[in-house]
Amino acid sequence: MKDSIEIHGLTFVPYLSDEELQPEIARMAKEISRDLGDQNPLFVCILNGSFIFTAELARELDGAYDIAFAKYSSYDGLASTGTLHEVMKPTSQMEGRVVVILEDLVDTGFTVTQLRKLYKERGAKEVYVAAMLSKPDALAEGAVPAEYVGREIANDFIVGCGLDYNGGGRMLRDIYVLEK
Repeated sequence: MKDSIEIHGLTFVPYLSDEELQPEIARMAKEISRDLGDQNPLFVCILNGSFIFTAELARELDGAYDIAFAKYSSYDGLASTGTLHEVMKPTSQMEGRVVVILEDLVDTGFTVTQLRKLYKERGAKEVYVAAMLSKPDALAEGAVPAEYVGREIANDFIVGCGLDYNGGGRMLRDIYVLEK
């Protein structure tokens, strides 16, 4: 892990290593397989941020499952815009299926709350959320927390392992936090 990195003029310092995250992802996969494995769940990878998490989780899952991809936007730089725009719909039918939304990070819960409603409207039997990381202190009132969480973290701005700052830092293996 580097001592610090710079992305678009901001400095980020080490926060979580890949070695710390991998056991958490493996644990989540076991929990999901135990709870949902016999229901042939549809996993929906929320692009762009969740592609790394999705790949790592998929390698750990046992049983039958499908993976679909979808893309939504709600962030501009460091802040949420408060509006969710569907850029790309999921690539598989979800009617009558158990759906698991795969997110890199749940902070306010805005996106996953909107997606739970949307996917239920599209006929999903049940909708769950699996998040690599969660910021419980940032969760908005009324938002439902993720059912499966790799690790809870502080309400800090982070990059790496799929998470980005204006497109930068997404491909970092480790996670870095904005320097204070």
